[in-house]
Amino acid sequence: MLQPKKTKFRRQQKGRMKGNAQRGNQLAFGSFGIKSLQSKWITGSQLEAARVAVTRYMERQGQVWVRVFPDKPITKKPAEVRMGKGKGAPEGFVAPVTPGRILFEIEGVSLEVAREALRLAAQKLPVTTSFVVRRDYSETRNQK
Repeated sequence: MLQPKKTKFRRQQKGRMKGNAQRGNQLAFGSFGIKSLQSKWITGSQLEAARVAVTRYMERQGQVWVRVFPDKPITKKPAEVRMGKGKGAPEGFVAPVTPGRILFEIEGVSLEVAREALRLAAQKLPVTTSFVVRRDYSETRNQK
């Protein structure tokens, strides 16, 4: 499961996710990607499930980039505990995602394979996504 090696503080405040993504909203590495259309927290296990779905479908050809990392600690109090008595213990890590954020990128496969692989990945994620293609992509030039 994805999580940071070390954090400065064990607990973090919730924060608010308003507005669109200011960074990470353009394709940087691959020719294809999926872009988030909602604000949501994505856990490390959800990201890993999506990554496995992509690599399995692509049959280990091409390259995959995961553009988000879960570095925000989430706390939870045990069941049936009274109010008060401080903040709960860290439970896991999430990546806050806002609309427009690129989540996954793919390179080295055909358009059809990339579209299906990223569709399978999108099913594993809690946000609605859209498939994006690099502006200067052409099928004939990238065929191997």
